[in-house]
Amino acid sequence: MRNSDYYLPAIALGIAFVAKFPALLRGWRDPLVQSVHFLLLTAGICFFFAAPPSITAVNRITGVANLSGPLVYSIMCAFGCACLVLIVNWRGGPAERVRRSTRRWIAVYGAAIVLISVLFALGDAPVERLRDLDTYYANTPFIREMIVTYLLAHITSALVTCVMCLRWAREVRQWLRAGLVVLMVGFVFNLGFGVTKLTAVVARWNGHDWDELSTAVAPPLAAFGGLVTTVGFLLPLLGPQVSEALRAGVAHVRLGVLWRRLRPLRSPGLAPVPGIPWWASPELRLTVRETVIHDELLKLQPYLDDRVRQRVHDAMLAAGRSEPDQARIVGVAAMLSAAIAARGQGCSPEEADQEYAQAGAESLTAALGLGRERLVRLSGAFRSPHLAEAARGAQSRPTER
Repeated sequence: MRNSDYYLPAIALGIAFVAKFPALLRGWRDPLVQSVHFLLLTAGICFFFAAPPSITAVNRITGVANLSGPLVYSIMCAFGCACLVLIVNWRGGPAERVRRSTRRWIAVYGAAIVLISVLFALGDAPVERLRDLDTYYANTPFIREMIVTYLLAHITSALVTCVMCLRWAREVRQWLRAGLVVLMVGFVFNLGFGVTKLTAVVARWNGHDWDELSTAVAPPLAAFGGLVTTVGFLLPLLGPQVSEALRAGVAHVRLGVLWRRLRPLRSPGLAPVPGIPWWASPELRLTVRETVIHDELLKLQPYLDDRVRQRVHDAMLAAGRSEPDQARIVGVAAMLSAAIAARGQGCSPEEADQEYAQAGAESLTAALGLGRERLVRLSGAFRSPHLAEAARGAQSRPTER
């Protein structure tokens, strides 16, 4: 692997950690929040220190050949522990059971980290190895046990977490289920990394040279698996926010038709639109657009004529080309189109028939209902070919009044 294959994931994970850091400050006592941030931190640090330039720098700074080996192995154990603890806290359950499971996994992987350090201190690894430490020292006393310890800890973490995710995914839906499926994919790659490494080490024990499995096949599996695993953990947390932002953006665009009808360009007398900074969220932009649309609809009420709506509504139903709900929405759009035209022709609100204007306002309120979905449908109705009836209604309106 190239050096960038280590540092780019480390940078990406570091950015994710910094982006989520305010949440850690707000909920630093929440075990779930702690677990998410510890996972991001250990994953990023692991990629950083696993890069060959970082290995060389650590060995030279400390003056101990191959000290990066147990350092990276310990960080990998911490990452595996973070995955297990996060799944336990994420799934929840009785508080005492969650605490007991969390403490058990922390104790197991804490013991593995201590054992790795002790075995490295007891062993002898004088020749610096940047990429093939596992297979080069596969038959060296104590160093061999250290390598097996970290590989078994890594394989156990990947296997247990994958099984936990599989069982839980059967019980949930939507973003949480998607995140668990992505997690399973990531842990399968992590499991493949551990099994591939262990296979190369066992081959050394039997006098075979399968080092390519350890140096060429395993590292890409770890890099990809680590990134996929992190995405899987973040997906249920960020997915709903991204989904809501997309829905708000789509609704903002779909309301553009009604917005442009109510606020045509270069039209005098319109109130200024509240300023929106370029970094504003889609939700804020949608809220501002909805507010202005409702304000404009309120100003348009004196020009409404429920007879226009009724004619288009009845014509659509008689033709059998639409459902009653669609005919009602298109009828309201036709009434609004006629009102916009009447206002544009300079008709005075005092000239309007208040009875029909009031009936039109009631029909508009009933058509919009609660929520924004009806407003979005009303905006789309302005593209209906039946709005030609609104133009004829606008032309006949002065004589009717």
